[in-house]
Amino acid sequence: MIIWLASYPKSGNTWIRIFLNNLFYSNEDPSNINSLKIGQFPNRSHFSGLTDNLDDIKEFSENCINAQERLNLSTQFKFFKTHHAYWKSGKHTFTNNTNSLGVIYVVRDPRNIITSIKNHYDFVDYNDALNFLINDKNVIGLRHSNNEVDLPHIISSWKNHYNSWKKMEKNYLLIKYENLLENPLIEFKKITNYLEKIIDKKFEERKFFESIDNCNFIKLKDQENKLGFIEAQKDKFGKVKPFFNLGPNNDWKKLLDKNIAKFIENEFYEEMSELNYI
Repeated sequence: MIIWLASYPKSGNTWIRIFLNNLFYSNEDPSNINSLKIGQFPNRSHFSGLTDNLDDIKEFSENCINAQERLNLSTQFKFFKTHHAYWKSGKHTFTNNTNSLGVIYVVRDPRNIITSIKNHYDFVDYNDALNFLINDKNVIGLRHSNNEVDLPHIISSWKNHYNSWKKMEKNYLLIKYENLLENPLIEFKKITNYLEKIIDKKFEERKFFESIDNCNFIKLKDQENKLGFIEAQKDKFGKVKPFFNLGPNNDWKKLLDKNIAKFIENEFYEEMSELNYI
């Protein structure tokens, strides 16, 4: 069954993915960020033989569960990163309890996400990034692409995305990006405790601390500078933009216009209050 690593884009999903990759799949050396064994769903190969028109949202929506059922023919648990909201369209849903063992949902203050979004998608200004953040019908991904992971992703708005995954009552774990920054040992321990319960596995203390050390932001940024990172985006001139960009230095109080910050607070007041962001 699938354990989802779910988040709105630029919320820390990759950080946890690298930690788990180190914890489960690396030996003494840190995992290469370009050979992560925890993949993404959806991937075009997951739908091979199910539909000839995966770029069509309707076709994609109708086959998500079919693709997951096929992945779950192997009874071994598996991790998948996803940026999809937990959407429902008629009788079709992104996933269900039959195919999911649980979800680790990573949430981040939208006032800090907007700066990362602006950089990652090469938006002209913060207004474009704001429109992205509040768009209830937001779908990302390139259609008709040869890239296996470039296909429609239904993410909706930051608010809808966060609220949608709360509907998964089966083994739902919420991790706040800000807590990861402030107390990585505590937050990563929450993740390992959660996993020990649902997959009946014990982690060595030595391996736990090594995995945290190997996903240190400075180390990841240094590795990207040396090796590049296949998930980094390009700007409009074709120049690769750093994926591990500001990290802990992304502080909305220093970077974001006060009017935009206030708009975000008003737009997402209920969710941000619930998460103690305001």
